[in-house]
Amino acid sequence: GEQLAAFRTQDGQAYVVDAYCPHLGANLAAGGRVVGNCIECPFHGWQFRGEDGKCTHIPYAEKVPDFARVRTWQSCEVNGMLLVWYHCEGLGPTWAVPEQREITTKEWVFRGQTEHVVDVHIQEIPENAADTAHLTFLHGPAILGGSDLRYTRSKLWDFMKHTWKAEWQPEPEPNKHCSQLLLQHTATIFGKHVSLMDLKVSARQVGPGLVFLLFEHAFLGRGIILQTVTPLEPLLQNVVHKIYYQKNVPAIIPKFILRAECIQFERDITIWNNKQYLPKPLLVKEDSSIQKHRRWYAQFYSEKSTRVPVQKEGLDW
Repeated sequence: GEQLAAFRTQDGQAYVVDAYCPHLGANLAAGGRVVGNCIECPFHGWQFRGEDGKCTHIPYAEKVPDFARVRTWQSCEVNGMLLVWYHCEGLGPTWAVPEQREITTKEWVFRGQTEHVVDVHIQEIPENAADTAHLTFLHGPAILGGSDLRYTRSKLWDFMKHTWKAEWQPEPEPNKHCSQLLLQHTATIFGKHVSLMDLKVSARQVGPGLVFLLFEHAFLGRGIILQTVTPLEPLLQNVVHKIYYQKNVPAIIPKFILRAECIQFERDITIWNNKQYLPKPLLVKEDSSIQKHRRWYAQFYSEKSTRVPVQKEGLDW
């Protein structure tokens, strides 16, 4: 629900500030421009410093009042992304985002991205990692069957199956804000194992909305998909997947991996867009890691976290 303006100053530093100018509310990101280390408002030319949001210049005023400033947001540039720290009670960062060395050294290069808007409670997306039972059922049918759930189980694609072995664990201190999902993917065609499609995936969740999906293939090399989940509203998430891959591997390989991932992700989206979040789900013994995941994820909420209004009993809602 926040409107932000991101800009890069002439010395190359990126900053994020509130989008609206405190003078008369113009949007600094719509027509504003960078002047030195400031962003200039397109309405009256007020200039705000990226570092602390202080107004340094008003073209028609003799003196700039001390209290003239725009709110700044703590941000960092890592893995080719500009990331902003958000805490609903205004507390500063309690952990840092790890750097993926191969992206920084350009051993792995950007090979494309997908973007989806999902109507879902933010917790549902990472919870998938702990829900290993859905992997076989929802993601077992061949990717050739696409993402329309009416046709994924079509007899036409029955000759091919995906098999997933998965294990989810939270990480210990000092990384209790992280968790790990280890996945092994194999595929069969007409019941025969196709080793060319064996894939090892390690998915590391960092905080509530960032996942590092590391891929390792015997012949096709290594790469990563970075998944970001940005809440736009309490039940609306923007999800981006960016793939980086070894530059000596033909671009068609990572593009195929991203496409396959996209088809599988869109199967989840059909479920998410139409499901309800159940705070007290009916679970069986084999679902124990879902409760474990919920206990782990609870650390990202605080007293003032936005909550979905509870539906009252009766029909007066």
